[in-house]
Amino acid sequence: MGLEVKPLPAPFAAELSVTRLPAFEDNYLWLVHGLGEHSRRVAAVDPGDADVIREGLRAGGLELAAILVTHHHGDHVGGVAALAHEFGVPVYGPAGEDIPARTVALREGDEVALARLGLHFRILDVPGHTAGHIAYAGHSALFCGDTLFSGGCGRLFEGTPAQMLASLDKLAKLPPETRVYCAHEYTASNLRFARSVEPENAALAAYATEVANMRSRGVATVPTSIGLELRVNPFLRTRLDEVRRAAAAHAGREPHGDADAFGIVREWKNGFRG
Repeated sequence: MGLEVKPLPAPFAAELSVTRLPAFEDNYLWLVHGLGEHSRRVAAVDPGDADVIREGLRAGGLELAAILVTHHHGDHVGGVAALAHEFGVPVYGPAGEDIPARTVALREGDEVALARLGLHFRILDVPGHTAGHIAYAGHSALFCGDTLFSGGCGRLFEGTPAQMLASLDKLAKLPPETRVYCAHEYTASNLRFARSVEPENAALAAYATEVANMRSRGVATVPTSIGLELRVNPFLRTRLDEVRRAAAAHAGREPHGDADAFGIVREWKNGFRG
């Protein structure tokens, strides 16, 4: 099926080995390798397509040991039931959502210890995109589904601006070197919007040039990092004066607090056609 299976380049793969599996039009499914002697065992993150996961396992000579789910949308769970049945592996997912074949329900403060892989993750509640969305943090990595993207964030299908702002605030407090494994290749379009919000942001301009070059060569732009996103992502920067001014100019009024400023920028992005 012509599947692209690429190990991630250093330095992003230095501490945790992760295989990227492109799926659908712009999704990335992730295979997280166990440490050391467990490196041929993997956990599949948000396996929306069972065939893509099967081919990734076959191509890499890998053994599926667990499934990690961030939220209930079909492009994230479409392959879960079939894979869980076929491989007999545990399925971890948010307690507040209906996840197919889930065996372990998770909420903020829980820890996932994958003994067969030598991996440990802590769970963060990150509602906004969906009501029960969670993220997995550990080993200097973050698997955040559709909450945080490079240069952007998920649409608010089930949550409020205040919820998503609080969720992104939580992620922004992770160490800056944390690698962010989001689920979509949205970076180029996100940055076109970001530059409309912050046209004078030099770091953003440089990153947009880099991303344009990467995409012209078919190179993936994720994982990103928390440190980079703090410099270029308008949704992590809505408390800054320059972003507040842009939000006010777009809305024709001053924002009524932090959540309102965030909501203005999110609605602006929803209608952006740049």
